[in-house]
Amino acid sequence: MFAALREALRFAFGTLSVLPVRVSRWDRPTAGRAMAIAPVVGVVLGALAAGVAAGLAWAHSGALLAAVAGVGTLAALTRGLHLDGLADVADGLGSSRPPAAALKIMKASDIGPFGVIVLMLTLLAQIAAVARCFDLGLERGAFALLLAGVTSRTTLLRGCQEGVPSAREDGLGAMVAGTVRRRHAAAIALLTVTLLFLAGYCLAESGDDRLPLALGALVAAVAGLALASVLLTHCVRRFGGMTGDVLGAMVESSATVALLVWTLFAAATP
Repeated sequence: MFAALREALRFAFGTLSVLPVRVSRWDRPTAGRAMAIAPVVGVVLGALAAGVAAGLAWAHSGALLAAVAGVGTLAALTRGLHLDGLADVADGLGSSRPPAAALKIMKASDIGPFGVIVLMLTLLAQIAAVARCFDLGLERGAFALLLAGVTSRTTLLRGCQEGVPSAREDGLGAMVAGTVRRRHAAAIALLTVTLLFLAGYCLAESGDDRLPLALGALVAAVAGLALASVLLTHCVRRFGGMTGDVLGAMVESSATVALLVWTLFAAATP
């Protein structure tokens, strides 16, 4: 059991981050366990990004520079893998081509106009949201990055859930497609959202703020997961299944929505 968990952790961190972890076992059972614990990767990456951004904010760098550093750290910790997937999916969906042709566009190494626009707007929205949160307080800004990291990686449970087909016969998407059982995905997602709710509750400095911030964390996480699920459903219909790029698009879109919703709650709470 512990050996299987160790291999799953290696697979998860080895494929979802640039951390120096060697993937020693590459098979579907291990992939399923790895995607099931993807929220753990989100905790680590989100905490690292929050630490970098909070350190700069504490040193009076300004909220904007702290936000750029935090969002940039999250991107760097994945070599921009999910951002690349977002751009590819935007090009594929924007092409209005048949599934096979759209998948070919997504696989190309270049980036098209739809990808550029979506990528730019997504990064601007993330940076603006995190900067606003740091304006509201060091803790709220740092928590925004942690929330985004955890919520976005939790979407992988839905993307790799059993019943979701792969649009290709090879690649990371084909390896992880359908490897997570529905009941496991639901239980882990529920646990993750509950922990984020409790974290938001503990974040408040006064008792009157605890419930609004806890609800903010809850609604932000649920909104991010819901949008990613809608995007997945549309991509499966459009492309005939999911791909690694689709998973990346789910990660970035859910992170953006979670950040925007959390910012609204944080700003509305004194």
